[in-house]
Amino acid sequence: MQKRWINFSFYLVLALTAINCANRGSIGGGPKDVTPPEIIKTVPENYSTNFTANEIRIYFNEYVKVKNLQKQLIISPPMNTQPEVTPLSSASEYIKIKIFDTLKPNTTYAFNFGNSIVDNNEENPYTYYRYVFSTGDYIDSLNVKGSVIDALNRTTESFISIHLYEVDSTYTDSIIYKEKPKYVTNTLDSTTNFTIENLRAGTYRLIALKDNNSNNLYEQRSDKIGFYEDFITVPDTSANYQLKVFKENLDYKASKPRLVAGEKIAFGYQGDYTKTKIELLSKVPDSFRYRIVKEQDTDTLNYYYSPKLEDTDSLIFKVQNNKIIDTFTVKLKDNLKDSLNLKAEPTNTIALYESFKLKANIPITKINKDNISIMNKDSVFIEFDTKLDTILNHLEINFEKEDNSQYSMTILPETVIDFFENTNDTLNYKLKTPDPESLGEARVIIQNATYPIIVQLVDDKSEVKYEKYSTKPEPLDFFYLKPNKYFLRVVFDTNENGEYDTGDFLKKIQPERVSYRKKEVEVRIGWSNVEEFILN
Repeated sequence: MQKRWINFSFYLVLALTAINCANRGSIGGGPKDVTPPEIIKTVPENYSTNFTANEIRIYFNEYVKVKNLQKQLIISPPMNTQPEVTPLSSASEYIKIKIFDTLKPNTTYAFNFGNSIVDNNEENPYTYYRYVFSTGDYIDSLNVKGSVIDALNRTTESFISIHLYEVDSTYTDSIIYKEKPKYVTNTLDSTTNFTIENLRAGTYRLIALKDNNSNNLYEQRSDKIGFYEDFITVPDTSANYQLKVFKENLDYKASKPRLVAGEKIAFGYQGDYTKTKIELLSKVPDSFRYRIVKEQDTDTLNYYYSPKLEDTDSLIFKVQNNKIIDTFTVKLKDNLKDSLNLKAEPTNTIALYESFKLKANIPITKINKDNISIMNKDSVFIEFDTKLDTILNHLEINFEKEDNSQYSMTILPETVIDFFENTNDTLNYKLKTPDPESLGEARVIIQNATYPIIVQLVDDKSEVKYEKYSTKPEPLDFFYLKPNKYFLRVVFDTNENGEYDTGDFLKKIQPERVSYRKKEVEVRIGWSNVEEFILN
């Protein structure tokens, strides 16, 4: 019996040891595969001439698949009907390209796969593979090189498309809105450099596009654009082009207005509204009056009118912005009027240089300043000034403030009276100024600048947090800075209007120059930095 037990124990230990060893072996799994797939053959062969096939197969030495094909695959020149590329999600030993488009004669085509071809197991990429063929008897071999940067932001987005449009007797600048380019490539996701290859000699317009709709057409509302000012000539072996992409200001366009509340008509638009004129063409009573205010957060002009037009079912308006004229009919309904709402800004902490604002949803027609009072922490009434912005429709209250102090503001009833004779209830606000000991400051010294300039501290998203305007060489002091890491940006205000101006493709206007310092500005509590920026 004892012998049997010993034998059983021996075999049990042996089995457990084998299992344990097997488990350890499976965890290790051997060295990781880092070898990219290799191409065995292509049918038809790469760089074929007199191409007439409608299907291409690319064979590999292992199973492969394609990833992010929509972003990575660039076909130049673009095809009107996209080819079918398989497999998409599954794996195969070959990639098949099915061509449906009618190919142009005597044209060199290139399929740029970027990093989309990967092996099935470890997804090692076959980088920047290009399949090229010509429907003529030779392959075009010229190229154009360059780089892309963002005109305003610190970093440049990936997948910027580069377009070449052939300049011939039919060329106009509007072609970028209507037709696909002659040649196209992109910057992919790892570099801002580009090369357009397999070009034919000629004259071209060079465009960069953040093509968010992936249709090879410029759409002003969604896309960024960059351009080289002059036509380029191919070949030019010495040229290396730099393109700055920017967001154009939208061209003005009016939307159909509509009644959105009682005696309130919303006129939507895109672009610059400041030159818009709204004229009522319908006959109305002599007592009729109106006010137009800009909606706070949307591209809308709100048209308020009084009195209510009981016997009128519609109103006709003429809307004019420079030479653009539209005529609209607005149907009237028995809608309820909005109630007066007042929104304070800021609501808690107020900076020494900041104004207190009351924003209204209905046009403000009257302010009773005597109904407003402001006391400091010692219960002493302090002086203040008020200003009414009739376009943006807010009341601005300015008063002198001290560091690390508290203020109480009381706004009594009938201080604010709106277009419909509504007024406010009693409003009370508690405000405080920050303690400078909890903040930081920085002195910025700019060298080699062409004035005037706008000097800005921006965050990692390139959003402006603080800025100063300068017309001459001078130290610029930034006080009351929140502790954080910032980037120093200089805008060259070429037209001296006090703000950054973007570009305009049709007018051939480049955006104003912007420079970033590479080193961050680190603001700490209680620290005073001296930051020097030497411009090239």
